[in-house]
Amino acid sequence: MLTLHNTLTRRKEAFKPIDPTDVRMYVCGPTVYDYAHIGNARPVIVFDVLFRLLRHIYGADHVRYARNITDVDDKINARAAERYPDVPPTEAIRKLTTETAEQFHKDIAALGVLPPTVEPRATDHIAEMRTLCDELLARGHAYVGQDHVLFDVSSMADYGKLANRSLEEMEAGARVEVAPYKKGAMDFVLWKPSKPGEPSWPSPCGIAAPGRPGWHLECSAMAGKHLGQMFDIHAGGIDLVFPHHENEVAQSRCAHGTAAMANVWLHNGFLQVEGEKMSKSLGNFITINQLLATKDFGGRPWHGRVVRLAMLGTHYRQPIDWTVDRLAQSRATLIELAEIVRHVEAAGAPHADVVNALSDDLNTPSAISILHGLARSARRNTETAGELRATLEFMGLYDGEKPEELNAGYEPRSVDAAKVEALIAARNAARKSKDFKEADRLRGELTALGIQLKDAKDPQTGEVVTTWEAKG
Repeated sequence: MLTLHNTLTRRKEAFKPIDPTDVRMYVCGPTVYDYAHIGNARPVIVFDVLFRLLRHIYGADHVRYARNITDVDDKINARAAERYPDVPPTEAIRKLTTETAEQFHKDIAALGVLPPTVEPRATDHIAEMRTLCDELLARGHAYVGQDHVLFDVSSMADYGKLANRSLEEMEAGARVEVAPYKKGAMDFVLWKPSKPGEPSWPSPCGIAAPGRPGWHLECSAMAGKHLGQMFDIHAGGIDLVFPHHENEVAQSRCAHGTAAMANVWLHNGFLQVEGEKMSKSLGNFITINQLLATKDFGGRPWHGRVVRLAMLGTHYRQPIDWTVDRLAQSRATLIELAEIVRHVEAAGAPHADVVNALSDDLNTPSAISILHGLARSARRNTETAGELRATLEFMGLYDGEKPEELNAGYEPRSVDAAKVEALIAARNAARKSKDFKEADRLRGELTALGIQLKDAKDPQTGEVVTTWEAKG
């Protein structure tokens, strides 16, 4: 029996699809303005495992998985202007989003991710977005102000149910735009006028000026188009619960008059790098492409299957600490497993214990533990080795790679010890002067070089002594 932790009810529940012959899942995909970072990879990998599990349980022909691409957004407009200053804005935006989407597909394919059943693009669904605006206006859930269409939060009695917060709590804690065209502080934009040089389309709701959709509206329109007014599962990162997913629920339910948008809401936890929040200012911002193709994290590129296993080593709802040690351990594990199965064909279905572990709210750490037990047995039994290979392929952890391929790109790293010591001295000086922001930035720079620091007090002097070790 498949059980999943539902954010909406805040408990683990038995999964009961609306129609077992047509199981439907939507996952929020990338906004294609730059390389996807490793935090973006987590929901892509985690919910790919769920997609595989649903196909195993209900049959591949009975599962529909939609993962969108957002190709109209403020960040896209700004990045296109920055990258292609001599190209007309609309052409620059198309060029940027096409190139970035292609790179995203290459990167996640290397992570063993299956293509979704459908991958809708926002700009292909403008008609559906305009219709949603018109429906919300007609039902009294939206209003027009200064060429904007806004959702009237006060018109929905249980707004905030997904985030488990009252409207008063959200208003008290929110940083919301103060605008003369808004009736309420929490009202959000469904459609807005386009500025010169921005993409634009004919506006809904009788507005004469051309405009473009709001972010939340896009996902409601695409999910409704491809999965229906109510569907089974909606998933994404925990940071999307509010406001994005809360606003999706509001738009979809109020436009269609339904009791729910999706019956089950799944959210994966945050990711940090070497114990710290990932950020460009700390120098520890890592893209999927950097892990796969460069030596920016740990001094070497990492095989996509290794990245996948490292990601699945922590339960999807828990925070994950992305470290060089984690990747190195995953690499060693996969090389060992590949050595066992390299000369056998996949035999039979994936091991039942692994399927059962994954059916318990995607318990991937338990599934990986079972894989280790299977490996011990498979060293002595060819039949078990075939089942092990089938199980690895089912989890997306193996596709015929030779052990040496999983270790590809490894070179013994020459560490510039003088540079490391200089960075450590600068970090210690920053800490002594209480410039902790600079100290954190320097630590991030060392982490990016694959250097692990250890701070300890000297028992004699009480001074903090920093030692270091090169990892990976």
